[in-house]
This record gives sequence, C-alpha cells and structure tokens, in this order.
Amino acid sequence: MKKLLTPIALVIGTAAFSQLSKDTVESKEKEIEAVTIVAKKPTVESKVDRTVFNVANSSIVAGNTTWDVLRMTPLVSIDNNDALKAEGESVTVYINDRKSVFTGKELKEYLQTIPADNLMKIEVITSPSARYEASGSVINIVLKKRDDEGMKGSITLNNRQNTQNSQYTNLNLNYHKKKFTQTFVGSYSDNTWIQSNSFLYTIYKDNIITEGSTNNVWKAKNPSISSTSEYELNDKNTVGVILELYRGTSNNSSDSESSQTKNGEFDFFRNQAQKSSAVNSTLGTNFFYKYYDKEKNRILDVNLGTNYNGESEDSFFLRNTISATKTDVQELGVISDTEMRNYYLKVDYTQPLGKSGGNFEVGGKIDFNNNIIPNEIYGSLSNGLSSKDAFHYEDMIGSVYANYSKTFFEKLETRVGLRYEYIDYKMRQDIAGNSRSDSYGRLLPSILVKYSFSDKYDLSLTYNKNIWRPWYAEFNPFLLPTNDGFYTRGNMDLLPNPSDRLYMKFGFKKKYFLSARYVYTNQDYWSTDLIEGDKIITQEANFIGKVHKYYLFANTNQTFLKNKLTVNLSFGWNYIDNSDFNLKNDLKNASDYISFWSGSTNLSYTNLFNKNINLSAWVEVSNQNNGNSVANRTNIFHNISATKIFPKTQMEFSLQLMNIFGRPNFDSTRFSETSSRRTSTRSDWHGFALTFVKRFGNQKVKENTKTDVEKNSGGAK
Repeated sequence: MKKLLTPIALVIGTAAFSQLSKDTVESKEKEIEAVTIVAKKPTVESKVDRTVFNVANSSIVAGNTTWDVLRMTPLVSIDNNDALKAEGESVTVYINDRKSVFTGKELKEYLQTIPADNLMKIEVITSPSARYEASGSVINIVLKKRDDEGMKGSITLNNRQNTQNSQYTNLNLNYHKKKFTQTFVGSYSDNTWIQSNSFLYTIYKDNIITEGSTNNVWKAKNPSISSTSEYELNDKNTVGVILELYRGTSNNSSDSESSQTKNGEFDFFRNQAQKSSAVNSTLGTNFFYKYYDKEKNRILDVNLGTNYNGESEDSFFLRNTISATKTDVQELGVISDTEMRNYYLKVDYTQPLGKSGGNFEVGGKIDFNNNIIPNEIYGSLSNGLSSKDAFHYEDMIGSVYANYSKTFFEKLETRVGLRYEYIDYKMRQDIAGNSRSDSYGRLLPSILVKYSFSDKYDLSLTYNKNIWRPWYAEFNPFLLPTNDGFYTRGNMDLLPNPSDRLYMKFGFKKKYFLSARYVYTNQDYWSTDLIEGDKIITQEANFIGKVHKYYLFANTNQTFLKNKLTVNLSFGWNYIDNSDFNLKNDLKNASDYISFWSGSTNLSYTNLFNKNINLSAWVEVSNQNNGNSVANRTNIFHNISATKIFPKTQMEFSLQLMNIFGRPNFDSTRFSETSSRRTSTRSDWHGFALTFVKRFGNQKVKENTKTDVEKNSGGAK
C-alpha cells in the first residue's frame, strides 16, 4: 500500500505546490502577442533528442491521411503487422502530448480517419526525457491549433484505388469567440484491403515442413468523432475537455491452402475458409486544467481522463484436412468480446530554477487498467481446445519523474532526468484457474549533454534506460485458431524487456547531421512455435541473451530555387550482434551478425510555374530486421503527389500515386529454438487516390504550445 500511496502523494503534492496566484494581466499583452511574425521552419529539423517533420510546410500532406504521412516521416517505418517503429525499435505514440489509447491495427484505423491537412508536425523523439512514460522512442503527432475569431473549417473527400476501391470523408470545424474555442472533427471511411501471404514453417523435430498461402479481404466502415472545448479563465488559466468516439465495423474473409510433410513423407493437405465480423468501439475523455505564465515560463498541466475500448468479434472456420488415411472436416466458431477500461490522473509542472537559467520539471501519473477477454469456441473441437474461458487483467501503474535542465557558458546544454515506475498487476482465467500476480519497480535515468562549438557546429550525447512491458493480450493463454490453419495463444509468464541506449549526434552548418546509436539488452520476449499433438502453436516466450545493436545515420535538409524546392535525404547503416542471444536460445540457423542499410528522401516543390501547383515525392529503400527475425528482401516504397490550389475559392485537388512501380512485399524469416518460419506478405499499399478539399473561414494557425517550455529547454533545442 505504501508503494501505491507514494506516487499519489507526489502527484497531489505537485499540484498543491504549483498552484500559483492567478494574475489578471489584461489585453495589452495579448495584443502584442497577436502581432508576432512566425518564420517558416525547414521541413525536417534535427534536434538533439528528436527529429521534427514540419509537415504543415510541405505539400506532402495533400490527399494523405495522418497514417500515410507517418509512413513518410524520417526514421519511421511500418511493418506488415502495422506496427510503428523508429530506427527499427518499437515506439509509443502520443497525440498532442497525450498518450494514445490505440496500438497496432486499431491505431492505424484511427489515424486513417485524421486527414494530414490537420497536422502541424510529427516529432520522432529518439531520446525522450523522463517526462514520457515510454519504453523506447516516442512519436508525438502535433495537430494544428486554430484560434482566430469566428467559424472556420474544411471538408475533405477522398477516393482511393488499391486492389479495390475505398472512400474517405472528413469534416473539420473550429469556432473561436473571445476566450472560448470549440473544435469538432467528424470522419467516415469505407475501406477495402486485400492482402496475400505465403509461408514456409519448419519444425526441427521430425523435420515437419508446412508450406502454404492465404488470401485475405478486409472491409471496414469507420466513423469517428472528436471534440475539444477550451475556455480561458484569464490570460494564464485554461480549462477544457476532450471527447473522442470511434466505432468501426469490419468483415473479413480468408482462404488458406497448405500441405505438410513429416521426415520427407506426405502428412496432409489442408484448406480452410474463414469469415469474421467485428465491431470496435472506443470512447476517450480528458478533462484538463492548464496554468501557463509566459513571463516566468511556468506551466502546470493537470489531466484527468478515462479510456474505454471494446471489440466484439465472431469468426467461423471451415477446415478440410486430407491425409493418406482419412478426410477430416472441422467446423469451428470463435466468439471474442474484449473490454479495456483505463482511468488516469496526470500532473506535470515546469518552472525556471534560480537565476542561473536552469529549468526544473516534476510530475507523475496514476493509471488503473481493468481488462477482460472472454473467448468461446463452438463446433467440432479437437483435443486441447477449451470451449470457453474468460481472461482478466488488472494493474495499477504509478510513475513519478523529475528533469533538470541548464545551459553553461552559453554553449553547454545539459539535462538530467530520473523516472520511477511501479506496476502492480494480476491476471487470471475463470475456468482453467490459472493465475499470476506480481509487482516491480524500476528506476529509469536519462542524461543529455550538448556542446555548441559555434553557431554552425555542435555535438550532443544522450543516455537513457527503458523498459518495455508485455501488452495485456499477450498474457492471455487461451488457445485460438488462426486464418492460416495454425493456432496462437499468449503466455502468463512473460517478463518485461529492459534496455540501455546511448546516442551521439554531430551537426554542422545547421544542414548536415551525423548520428550514432548503441542499444543493449540481455532479455526480451519474442514469438516461438510449439508442437502439441497435431497442432503448431505460436506464442510469446522469454528469450535470455545479450543483443548489441549499432546504428549510423546521416541526414541533410536542403532548399533550392529560392526555397521552392526542399530536399531531405537520410541514410542509415545498421549492425546487430545476436551471437550471445542465439547461443543461449539455441537458435542454430539464425544469423549471429546482421548488417543492413536503409535510405529515404522527401522532396517537395511549391508553386510550380507560379500556378499554385505543389509537387511532392517520397522514396524509401529499407528492410526490416527485428529481434529473432531476419528480412529476406529489400523493399522500395514510393509516393508521388500533385496538388492544385485555388486560393480565391479555398479549394484544392490532388492526385496521389502510391507504389505504382512495385507492390511492397514483406519477406522475413523468424527463428526459435524449435523452428523457423518464413512469411511473405504482399501489401495492398499501392494504386492512386484523388482528393478534393474545400476550406472556409480564416485558416491561419499557430503551434500547439502545450509543452514549449519542456521542448525548448536544456538540450531540446
């Protein structure tokens, strides 16, 4: 109980300590602020702890959703499971400095309902301070903030032709009157997604080889609504509420064929048809209070909120297995009904410390999660399949942090941070009776140092310790069939993954940046394969062993032709030492040393022929190696778009071409102590899209300044 009360007491104490006197400085100060001239920022800014993609200045937003622009963001990649990564590592996603409740495919669906036209910038924070509750890098999506008087907004209509046709529409409204601001965003998408896969699974024992393919057709209709109401009590105090509602309905059909041999002899041939339907609902609320003293650079930010996410899915499998001696027909139905409930209180306070130019941050957060996954299987059940069970997961996560930043001699910027996270969790199955409860705390220090030799040359060094915790669904041990004819289940015994990161960056002439990163871990959890009877089961498992990762990156951002042409180039070389990891986990066929490179470029041209025509292009060459998976091929992604703007009518049309010269193919092999699994996935991210945008009202925007003090202090420049 003491461990629980400690972070709560600190959070409440922070709020009490930070409640400053409510000054009432009136409109003269505001009038001066209103005449600020904002210089145009470069498309890509390379800062000591983050790379900032200022998409509001780029024509790349035309016709794209926020998810599309994330694909084109420097340092960011997306794998075939729609998992976001930064420099090859898993990330935590924030929207306007608020941690997103979505992950994986749900995050993709949500971000596809936000048009890129709403984006101000995307921050890829590769060395997050102790402020962030992150296990690795952070992607912070910053949306535009409109606060000019009156009503303004936009309507977006998009038609996209991949293998099949999809439509998307968005309505964005903003109303500002004196001290009150109301923003409303409504979106609707009707998407069809086609995906084909081939696989080759090898189980070392008895030399069991399974080879086959699947074809999936996924259709979804996703409406969403978000509302932000904000009221300025005076020039320093603001209160507001954010409401988010998302509801998606989807239907999926899948056909799979596979054959299996055992010790070189034919075992069976199998075909399977699957049909499923699902409903996904999310409701998020956030009540916030903000105190911001611009003269004294003091910020108090209090957030109280809840998140609910529910998913109901009904799947039906028809499986036909033909062996040398018999034919077996199996009909299976699976009903899942997931409910996630999250409640949180978060307090952050920032202020200068003393007269020496230091800056101090302190804060904390309390999270309570209560999740349940009921599963039911009906039909012709084989041995080992349970008909029903319910998995419960509950936790309390308390965290406190402190950062101190200071600049010495006007050249040496420093930031020292310490974060403490404590988790108390328990899980159980109702019928099987399996249960586990555990708790642990971790200190996560971080250090940042930057030295500027001159206004053109600087060198920075950062260190931070992270911990990646298993997702609650990865604990669920209920055995379920998959669309490729196999099975999957979670593992209650999973352990968290700690890592140490060291990062160095050298910048010169404010245009060229060289960086090096070293990541070390001696414990992780990855997928493995098990044999139980006639079933091949994939589940997460703990892997003990040292892994050393080395990265070298080069980046430059250039402008030409009187700043009309912007070019950003990035190149990276990656080297992974898995020798100890492979040895301790008996991964005999895996590569001990992996070396690969990747590169990307963003180009944008503004006002072609002085006819209000904007052009943009993005190309990335990369492969994705991850944990005990090794890429077998290199992908070339590309996106080309042209936009015609009509200033008088505030309308624009755009044409976007996506991977028209080659459909992406994610081909990789995963190794475990019992097996190897090669999968090749042909993505449906190709084709073209047409977009029409109609704007109305005053479209001027300003940056979201919620955490400017934190971002512009002690090495964050």
